[in-house]
Amino acid sequence: MANSDADDAHEYPYASGGWGSVKAVAEILTREKVPLKGAAILLHQNKPDGFACVSCSWAKPAHPHKFEFCENGAKATAWDTTSKRVSPEFFSTHTVSELCEWHDHDLEEAGRLTAPMRYDASTDKYIEVSWEEAFEDIGRELGRFDPNSVVFYASGRASLETSYMFQLFARMYGTNNLPDSSNMCHESTSVGLQKAIGAGVGTIRLEDFDATDLMFFFGHNVGTNSPRMLHQLQDARKRGVPIITFNPLREPGLLRFANPQSPTEMLTPAQTQISTQYHQVKVGGDTAALLGICKTVIDADDEAIAEAKPRILDIDFIDTHTIGFKAFAQYVRATSWDDIERVSGLTRDALEAAAHAYMKANATIVHYGMGLTQHRLGVQNVRMVCNLLFLRGNIGKPGAGPSPIRGHSNVQGQRTVGITEKPELAPLDVLAKQFDFDPPREKGMNIVEAFDAMIEGKVNAVINLGGNLVRSVPDRARIEPAWRGLKLTVNVATKLNRSHLVHGAKAYLLPCLSRIEVDRQASGEQAVSMEDSTGCMHGSRGATPPAAAGLRSEPFIIAGLAKATLKERSTVDWDRWVADYSIVRDEIAKTWPDNFHDFNARLWTPGGFARALPARERTWKTESGRAEFYVPEMLEEDPDMPTRDPHALRLTTLRSDDQFNTTIYSLSDRFRGIEDDRMVILMNPDDMRDHDVHAGERITMETIATDGVQRRVAGLKLVAYDIPRGCVAGYYPECNPLLPLWHHAKESKVPAAKSIPVRIVR
Repeated sequence: MANSDADDAHEYPYASGGWGSVKAVAEILTREKVPLKGAAILLHQNKPDGFACVSCSWAKPAHPHKFEFCENGAKATAWDTTSKRVSPEFFSTHTVSELCEWHDHDLEEAGRLTAPMRYDASTDKYIEVSWEEAFEDIGRELGRFDPNSVVFYASGRASLETSYMFQLFARMYGTNNLPDSSNMCHESTSVGLQKAIGAGVGTIRLEDFDATDLMFFFGHNVGTNSPRMLHQLQDARKRGVPIITFNPLREPGLLRFANPQSPTEMLTPAQTQISTQYHQVKVGGDTAALLGICKTVIDADDEAIAEAKPRILDIDFIDTHTIGFKAFAQYVRATSWDDIERVSGLTRDALEAAAHAYMKANATIVHYGMGLTQHRLGVQNVRMVCNLLFLRGNIGKPGAGPSPIRGHSNVQGQRTVGITEKPELAPLDVLAKQFDFDPPREKGMNIVEAFDAMIEGKVNAVINLGGNLVRSVPDRARIEPAWRGLKLTVNVATKLNRSHLVHGAKAYLLPCLSRIEVDRQASGEQAVSMEDSTGCMHGSRGATPPAAAGLRSEPFIIAGLAKATLKERSTVDWDRWVADYSIVRDEIAKTWPDNFHDFNARLWTPGGFARALPARERTWKTESGRAEFYVPEMLEEDPDMPTRDPHALRLTTLRSDDQFNTTIYSLSDRFRGIEDDRMVILMNPDDMRDHDVHAGERITMETIATDGVQRRVAGLKLVAYDIPRGCVAGYYPECNPLLPLWHHAKESKVPAAKSIPVRIVR
C-alpha cells in the first residue's frame, strides 16, 4: 500500500537483500564497535571449517558462498562480538530495580556479561562471586528440592554436546522437566509430523531445491526469519519454479530479492520475483486454505475418473503407503466453498489457481513456519500440510516433502539429543544401561505446564540454559509475579536480559562463551556441533578470543552444576568430558547410533551429515505403519474466537526485521516502514473506519476471554496496513501480555500467538 498519511506503513519499495541489507550490516558493526574485526569474523560464518551462525537454523551448504551469512546472521554475530561489557562494576552502579525500567533493547545493548554474579537482596544488586561458590551454593539449593519441582529449560542456541549433558544432568537429578524453545514454536510440528509420517521433523534437504518444480509457503517470513534461504529460492525461480505464498501480510522477503553477492543485482535494478502467487489468507484461515486446494485436487480427480482420463491423485502412493484417504476425501467433498472462502478470506478462484499449479507439478515442497504452528489447532494445520502432500505422493521422492522452517540455531538438535519432557521420546533404557542409573519415567512439564505449576506455587527453581524465558512466555502479568516467588533462578547467558531481573529469592547469572569464541580446554581448542532445519549435523569452532577471562563454556558450566548437585550419585566423569568434547560426542553416538555413528569422524563433513529419516525412504514409523491422512476437527482455525462479538479482532504477533526472537537490535522495522517504535498495531484502514479509530491514535487493546482475568496492553499506536479485514498484527514480545496461558495448541500446547481474540478498549 502507498498512502500519504505519516502514520500509514508503506510497503518496502525495494527488494529484500540488496543495499538495504548491506547498510544494515555496516550500521550494526559500527554501533557494536567491531567494524573491522566483525567483518573478518563474518568470513568464517557458516563455513564447513568455521562457526555455525548463532541466529537461525537454516541449512549450511557444502559449497558455501564467500559471504555465507545473511543480514540477521551478521547482526547476531555483531551482537555477540561487541566490544561493550557488562562487568561487576556495571552492576555496582545499577540496582536491579533500576535496570527493570530499562528497555529490553538497552539491556542487551549494554554488552557482554563478564563474571558470575549472585543477587544480593540487601543492596538490590548483583555482586560478583567465584565459579566455585556459585556452583556449590546452587548445588546445595537443588539438593533441598523435590526434583520434580525444578524446571530445566534450554533455549535453542546450546550445542548438541551441551544439550546432551544438560538432559543427562536433569535425569540423574531425577526429573524429566526438560522443556525447550520447541514448546514455544514448532512442537505442533513435532506432534503433527510424528503422527502423519512417523518422524517429528521435515523431510527436505538442500539437494531437494534442485529437484523441486513447485514450492508453497505458509506462515513464514523468510526475509527476516531465514534470509539465507533466499539464495535457494532465487536459484529455483531462475529455473522457472513457481512459489506460491499464503501469508496475512505482504512481506518483502517473499516478494522480491536482490542478491548482495551479485554485482549485477547490486549495480542494476535487477532483482528476482520470489512469489508467483501471493494469497493474503486471514489470520487463522490456514486449514481452510489448505482444504480449498485439496478440494480442487480431489474434485479434478473425480472428474478425471468420470471422463476416463489420467488420474490427478497419485493413487499408487495412496493405496500403497497411506491410510485414511476415504474418510478425508468424504470430509473434503462435504465441505462447502462458502465455508472455505469465509474462513480463509480467499476466493475460490484464488485457491483453485494454487491447486492448478499443484496439479501440474511432479515434485512439491511445502515450507511453513510458526504462522501454522502457533494456533489452537496448530497440529491440525501440520496434518493438513501432510494431507495435501499425500494426494500426489509428495513425500519420499526428490524435490518433495514438508519443510518446517525452525527458528533458533539448534532447536531441532536439542530434541534429537534428549531435551524433551516426554519420556517416550528419550531412550531411557539406553541411558540407564550406558550410565548405570535409573532415569525418571514420569512425564515432565512443558512450558505451559511449567508456568501453570509456577502460578500454583509448585515450582521451586528454574535453570535457564540461555534464552529470555520470562519475556517470551504468554500471560506476563500472571507469570512475572509467580517467577519472583521462586526460591532459585539460574541463568546461563552471554548478555543481560529481562529474565535476569525478574528473579527468584536466590538468583545467579553464569556468563558463558559464545559459540563464536575460541573455547580452549585441557586437551586444546574445542569444537561443538548442531543440527540444522534439514536434519544435518555440523561442526562449529570459535574464531575470536573470549570477551572476558572470567567466561566459561556451556559444557564447563553444566558439568560444574552437575558435580555440585549430584556429587557421589553421578556416574559421569564430568571433568574428562569438559577437557575433551569429543568424548561427549562418543557418548552421544552410543546413545543414538543410527544418527550419530562415527560422530567425530563425520563432524566436518561439508554440508553436514544427515540424521536417519525413514520417511524420506517411504518407511513410516507410525502406529499403522503407513502415512496417515487426517480428518480436520473443524474448519474454524480458532475455537476460542468469539465470532459473534462485533468488535472482535484476530491478533497475530510477529517479529520486525531488526529482531531475532526476544533479541531486539533496534526499535525500527524498515520492511514495514516503522521507525523507532515497537508499540504498534497494524490494522486494515477499513477496519479503522468501522471501529471509529484513526491511524496514529494510541489505543488500549484487551483480550476477549471469559476466565475473569483482565489482559490489556496500552499505548499501542495504530498503523494503517495491508492486512485482511478483521485481523490485526503487533510485535512479539510486546503483545505477549494479551496471550492467555491456556490459549495454546491442542495436543502440542504451543502458545497460540498467531490468533488471539482481542478488541479495542474505549
